[in-house]
Amino acid sequence: MAITLKANQRQNLKQSVTRELRLEGNIPSVVYGKDKEPITVAVNSIELLKTVRDEGKNAIISLDIDGKDTVDVMLHEYQVDPLKDELIHADFYVVNMSEEMDVEVPVHLEGEAAGSKEGGVVQQPLYDLAVRAKPRDIPEEIVVDISELNIGDSIMVGDLKESRNYEITEDENTTIVSVTPPEEMPEDEPDTDSDAEPEVINEKSEDAEEDSEEKEQ
Repeated sequence: MAITLKANQRQNLKQSVTRELRLEGNIPSVVYGKDKEPITVAVNSIELLKTVRDEGKNAIISLDIDGKDTVDVMLHEYQVDPLKDELIHADFYVVNMSEEMDVEVPVHLEGEAAGSKEGGVVQQPLYDLAVRAKPRDIPEEIVVDISELNIGDSIMVGDLKESRNYEITEDENTTIVSVTPPEEMPEDEPDTDSDAEPEVINEKSEDAEEDSEEKEQ
């Protein structure tokens, strides 16, 4: 079931109007798709963030645009102000619910690796998997159980179970997670000065003693 998000059409695209729009808590957005005429809209920033946080970045959103029919979309791209850390723009892509599409799905590691209890280090070089599926079949995340991994073990894309209603298009030889041996601590370097003879502060050199004797004479 798609999550409904309200949107208002934007007719005036002047910067001053866009600035006021953001001050009101909304962000300018564009709705587009294959064989679809782009529509400029505005959506509530907080509602959009809540939807993505609760449903995932690949969530199907039923965009209720005033004056137009409701359309099924996905959040395709968004821009963030690096200084304020706020959304400033979003692009929505109209999806065909009967056609497959290619997306990136986050990988979530579950459990504690057996090897980590022995000092092994869990490394995850792959955080997102390329997946092809119909919009309603796109998983929110792909869970990988690592509890049985010992030191030296790894899980590849090809190791994932086949029983699913989506296709993983990632190279099956790509490593998702591995447990590497603990890094060996470097041995302390020997103190090269330890064998040196200690300096005797009050010891006079032979030349100094001779000079002293001459003066006394």
